[in-house]
Amino acid sequence: MSKKESVLIRINNITDYHEALQLPKPQHPLFSITDFSKNKHTHPAVETTFQLNLYCISVKEDAQCVLRYGPHQYDFREGLMTFFKPGQTISVDPTTVHAEVGYSLVFHPDFIRSYDLANKIGSYSFFDYEVNEALFLSDREKEQIRNIGKGIISEYENTIDSYSQDAIVSFIDLLLVYSQRFYNRQFITRKVHNVPLVSRFEQLLDHYFNDETERNGLPQVGYFAERLHMSKNYLSDLLRSQTGDSAQNHIQHKLIEKAKDLLSGSELSVAEIAYQLGFEQPQSLNRLFKKKTAVSPLEFRKRMNFNKL
Repeated sequence: MSKKESVLIRINNITDYHEALQLPKPQHPLFSITDFSKNKHTHPAVETTFQLNLYCISVKEDAQCVLRYGPHQYDFREGLMTFFKPGQTISVDPTTVHAEVGYSLVFHPDFIRSYDLANKIGSYSFFDYEVNEALFLSDREKEQIRNIGKGIISEYENTIDSYSQDAIVSFIDLLLVYSQRFYNRQFITRKVHNVPLVSRFEQLLDHYFNDETERNGLPQVGYFAERLHMSKNYLSDLLRSQTGDSAQNHIQHKLIEKAKDLLSGSELSVAEIAYQLGFEQPQSLNRLFKKKTAVSPLEFRKRMNFNKL
């Protein structure tokens, strides 16, 4: 097979993962952790796309390792964390060098199914970030993440007993809590770089409503995320950290402001305004307008007309 060809490997369980990377047999059927300083995994000989049906959290430092997630590439030379959930895909370049420092933990959804974490893990939006939105760790944060990893590795390598799974799930829970905290810090410390993105988002939002050729139904978060070259969740979390509102709330606020302009400055009916803004049904505009303003569009128009008298 030519090295230019690419193959797809589906990883459905921990054994599949170890076999694909030529790692030693796993100690647990639903969970595994690899310390890069002790275990060297092997890249496939050709460019390979892995479809993971597992959760995967990686911490890599000072590595000439390149992954591609969708159309984006990212290298790990600066030291960072990435998060993948079941159903996502990762492409690996066979020519890259392996990570020397860090660890990678993978677990099947069944491993946490009977724990509170199973319900909570869906709230961590960074599992839907792109690789180029990875978490950069400060030196202090690296040390904290290393210590959690050491605790997990100790539990994994020791004789498994009735407390092992409880302990490992607790460590994973703590790892995700710290990751959320560190992402919030990253949004703040990179504020200088993020502010232009917030302004660009607002410009794109204005352009969407002002250019009829650009408009196609109600504006969607994904539309703006794609043009800003980031994932929907990252854009929403970034806006929330900078402005206090998610991307969806920004869009809804803009819709209400545009509706107010049309209600007070035109003779268009509520239905005509709804269709012009991209709503499929006028009732949808009525519901959103009343939710955001506590009055219906018609009541708002009456008040505005009364104020003009």
